[in-house]
Amino acid sequence: MGFLNPLLLVGLAAAAIPIVVHLFNFRRPQRVDFSTLRFVRQIEATAMRRMRIRQWLLLALRTLAVLFLVLAFARPTRTADAGVFEEGTARSLVLVLDNSRSMTLRDAQGALIDQARGLGVAVIEATGAGDERTLLPVARPVEARIVPYTTAGPVLDAIESTPALAGAEALTAAIARAGSVLEGAQHLRREIVIVSDLQAATFSDSASATLPEGIDLTLLPLGARAQVNTAVTDVRVVSRIVEPGRPVQIEATVVRYGGRPGTVGAALLLDGQRVAETAVDVVPGEPVRVPFTVTPPARGWLGGEVRIEADAAAWDDARFFALRVPPPPRVLLVRGDGQRADLVALALGVAAESGGVALNEIAEGALPGADLDQYDAVVLVGPASVGDPGRLAAFVGAGGGVLAFPGDDVDALNPMLAALGAGRIDGAVGESGGDVLGTTTDLDLDHPLFAGVFDAARPTPEAVDLRKVARYRSGGADETTLIATQTGAPLLQEVRRGEGSVLLFGVAPDLGWSDLPQRGLFVPLLYRAAAYLAAGSSIADTGELTAREGGTIRVEGVGPGTALRLVGPDGVTLTPLQRTVPGAVVLDVGDAVARAGLYRVVQSDRTLRVVAVNEDARESDPAALAPAEAVRRLEAATGRPVRLVEGAAGLASDGERAGTPLWTYFLALALACLIAETLVTTRRRPEVAA
Repeated sequence: MGFLNPLLLVGLAAAAIPIVVHLFNFRRPQRVDFSTLRFVRQIEATAMRRMRIRQWLLLALRTLAVLFLVLAFARPTRTADAGVFEEGTARSLVLVLDNSRSMTLRDAQGALIDQARGLGVAVIEATGAGDERTLLPVARPVEARIVPYTTAGPVLDAIESTPALAGAEALTAAIARAGSVLEGAQHLRREIVIVSDLQAATFSDSASATLPEGIDLTLLPLGARAQVNTAVTDVRVVSRIVEPGRPVQIEATVVRYGGRPGTVGAALLLDGQRVAETAVDVVPGEPVRVPFTVTPPARGWLGGEVRIEADAAAWDDARFFALRVPPPPRVLLVRGDGQRADLVALALGVAAESGGVALNEIAEGALPGADLDQYDAVVLVGPASVGDPGRLAAFVGAGGGVLAFPGDDVDALNPMLAALGAGRIDGAVGESGGDVLGTTTDLDLDHPLFAGVFDAARPTPEAVDLRKVARYRSGGADETTLIATQTGAPLLQEVRRGEGSVLLFGVAPDLGWSDLPQRGLFVPLLYRAAAYLAAGSSIADTGELTAREGGTIRVEGVGPGTALRLVGPDGVTLTPLQRTVPGAVVLDVGDAVARAGLYRVVQSDRTLRVVAVNEDARESDPAALAPAEAVRRLEAATGRPVRLVEGAAGLASDGERAGTPLWTYFLALALACLIAETLVTTRRRPEVAA
């Protein structure tokens, strides 16, 4: 038995009032004059016994009347363990319905989402006429209204139309929302019923969802067997330098959850065209990295996807990606006073003539007035001064790149290096035009700078003879030696800061320092260095969003006037919130983007970029918790006991109804006690004393 108003039970202390009155109410007997006491003494013993019995009977009746009245106002309710949702005292109920993507899987009883709808319908149909009912899907449709209904019809209709969607929140978060809904509930009796396949991923959030006292939790698990699913969980562009007509490396990750080892086919599509395919050997629980090589035909944004053979969970058989083939890098060549820059200008000029770079050349003295925001990379050739070193450091941190050659004054680059937090140049070894000091040794061939430069027949370049080398000592910055030498000083060092990098050569582009300008590596190395530095963070900015979670998209090259629109794969157009930042417009995309696929950011009829929207890869793992473990986690998160009910059979009881109100019985008992007390009192005879 439970009480709907348990605080009123403190009124039970009032039962002590009749006892106190009885103990301290010593009434004086009346004095009556008689001619003789002989007859009174004969009946004295019998009268006293009757009086004591009557007094104790009155005390008991009065005390019970107070007790029964207090219990009636506390609204006692009879409960039974055989059933959970029987009719009785009106309640406010929230049905937390799991409609995550794992519910699209099937077992012997059919699709899990259909089973969940059936259980949800049974729960709502078991409610009473005066109950409040609220449906709360864990993956909420955009049009869903989380409001209580006093009739079952709207909730039943909502259950039947609830689809399995991406973007499901953690089960504890959904329960916390259900608790918030019940804070304003109409009835004191409050319940949360959870229908779920107990997918472990939905329990990944360990955040507390502590519920107040008085809210009952019931868990209805479904799903009778272990599920098997193979999914594409990730796609990334490996190549840092992306150019039209040049191979680009793309890597996908395929995972099989459950089942047995096997082989699945995988294909890569670029702008809707199948351009590569392979077979993937999968082992349950082990991610497999699948490499692809594609050749983008032109510059601009391209949309692609990696797709595997269809299985029961079709929603994660494909994963989308966006590939940006950037425009030619804008390069500023700065000539140091009195330094040879002709060989560098010649090498970059060849790339400029073919459209590989957009080159602008200035003297050292014009550098302070140059607008660095108009360039992607700056090439310094032997400057005597770098002007404001903090300005160059900020340019690098924001995603720009600097390619630096020392000059006659090798220490002139140290202010810039200090601003970057890098090492310093301590003079030079050797003399220009002198004897050969040594040659180059190791190259970091795994670095993107050298990807695709050397063919299989000649995997490494010829050694470079060195006559003079700047003595660079690395510092505490994020830096790597890309080409080492026998002198101990690097020929090429990379210093990374923020979103950009600095490539520091140890020699000037002068044959007196080394024979590097005569080597076949020189021209492609400069061109790829410009492309690598210009890429900055643009390759990392793949423009990927997670379905129903939203995010921000940075769009460059936006013209004045017309607002940007987001066009989905189904042709539906959205106009997200947009704000202007230096050099770009940022779109704030909300949870309205619910469908996975490739979206285009459009201004008028011009496509400015492509955005890939994918579903959360964590939902691909269908592994489920045991019901007992799920109960344990929910109890730990909510601080409330959780009742586990297996199947629809436990929704109702064939015996006594649970939740039957008992206050009317206690009120009747209190009235009976008061009536009896009245009858006893009216028949009482006055006490007689001598």
